[in-house]
Amino acid sequence: MRYSRADYAKILAAQNELARAEDDYRRLRAAYVQIARDEPGHEVALAMVGADMDRAHVVLQSLIGLPPMPFAPDASKSGRQETERDHAEQEGA
Repeated sequence: MRYSRADYAKILAAQNELARAEDDYRRLRAAYVQIARDEPGHEVALAMVGADMDRAHVVLQSLIGLPPMPFAPDASKSGRQETERDHAEQEGA
């Protein structure tokens, strides 16, 4: 199956966005595990990194087409704006 240049560019952009989301989630998860293991008593840091990790997971799920879980946090307004801006930049390129 052959793709037009525009379709191919969209596929590449989607793959790049998915790779970035996976990297963000893995980076945040590694930070969470490191804080939990190496720095006992930092519940606030764990909560902050955990919230970011939850948001990254929601973004990752939406990119692969899974419906959000009922208890999943809503993406922040700034996160949505950033995602929309990225989409607009990729479509303009």
